[in-house]
Amino acid sequence: MAPGDLTSIDQVVHQITTANSIPALNATLRNGLPKDTRDHILASVLPGGQDPLSVLDVKENTLGVLYILTARMTVQGAPQPPWPVVLDFCRNFSPEQARLAPDRVTILAKGIKSIASQSNSLRLAIQPLYNLVSRYPPDPSFLTTIHAIFLTTCVTTRQFVEALPVLENPIFNVDTNLSDLHYNDNLIYHYTGGIALAALKRWPEAEEYFEICVTSPGTYPTALQMEALKKLKLVQLISIGKTSPLPKYTHPLLLRLFKNTSYHAFINAYPQSTELLHEIYDKERQTFSAEKNLGLISQAVARAPRWVLKKLTATYVTLHLADIGKAIKIGSEDEVRGLLLSMIESNDISAQISADGTVTFSDPPPQFTKEQVDEALLDVQQQTALLGYLEQETGRSKEFLNKAVKLRDDSPWAPTADEEMFVSMSGSQAMWEETVFS
Repeated sequence: MAPGDLTSIDQVVHQITTANSIPALNATLRNGLPKDTRDHILASVLPGGQDPLSVLDVKENTLGVLYILTARMTVQGAPQPPWPVVLDFCRNFSPEQARLAPDRVTILAKGIKSIASQSNSLRLAIQPLYNLVSRYPPDPSFLTTIHAIFLTTCVTTRQFVEALPVLENPIFNVDTNLSDLHYNDNLIYHYTGGIALAALKRWPEAEEYFEICVTSPGTYPTALQMEALKKLKLVQLISIGKTSPLPKYTHPLLLRLFKNTSYHAFINAYPQSTELLHEIYDKERQTFSAEKNLGLISQAVARAPRWVLKKLTATYVTLHLADIGKAIKIGSEDEVRGLLLSMIESNDISAQISADGTVTFSDPPPQFTKEQVDEALLDVQQQTALLGYLEQETGRSKEFLNKAVKLRDDSPWAPTADEEMFVSMSGSQAMWEETVFS
């Protein structure tokens, strides 16, 4: 259809309800209306004042409803789409139809967040955005523009648990035909995902998300990657008591810039220099707070004695509570005892505390879950079956058999004809003797 052929909303609705081809309908809605008034037409009501959304079926007419909804969300002064209609669309839309207009899906996700924000209840956007992000991609491994919008909404409203069903699915696929993605969409998703996981104290997963953001390739490192790097290092201090080297493909400029921050000095003092840690904390408190890292810094400082104590287990077999207190800068033996019991309970160390306050450290016993044992047994079975199959295939190989016969004939240690006969007779005699004397 030529541009300008559709000039009213009732013509548009007729096209939507009578279309035999959804791709052709998409072309009509995209190109068949005048470009400068397209969204104004789509955002209007029917001649009798009826809302076109009330006469369209969300599942059957997904594409048409999507165009009308998004027009209503973008045209200034247009009637806002009814919230129940928005919720119904996100629950019941046809993903196959919606994927024909990925730019409109992005507008819809942003519009949902905007409407909820304007109503002073941003949390209302979480459920419809979740329905969108979980239903729109072909499978959960695809990144879309909805991911970043959904995660920022969860983090802004501090509804971190609501993000877990999405965050538990690693991203492996990016398709710009599926979603109009930009470089920052990936960074924002993994950065905000790391924040949500860190808030839930799921440290290993938070570390993974921050690292993906930090190491995403680009011509120049972004400010968001620097913020992710700061949080990544702090999460590592909290989780394992030290920082881990980044992959070699990390942008070198990012690492050089990081060395000029107060975080680098904090890491260098961690965990042994307790006084210096507190000095950096007090001096840079305003900076840490402005960058939303004061909570992580505070947790790292609080956990520093644990990591100093854990280092002692690598050097000493026994120590008194008072000696441990001196090493970790805690004066009360009761506090030291409480810290030890906490670390034993969380499997950070393996130790016993005697009645006189002597602590005996030992190597932690190996622990395996039932799932790990089952997985190991299954792996052994699979490897055994594979070896058996390879042995049979090798035995059937004509090339192998020819080589085996040739090596046998050429070997100076091959038995002579007389020896072979003797072996054969010995075998027969052994069988005879076994039969007679059994």
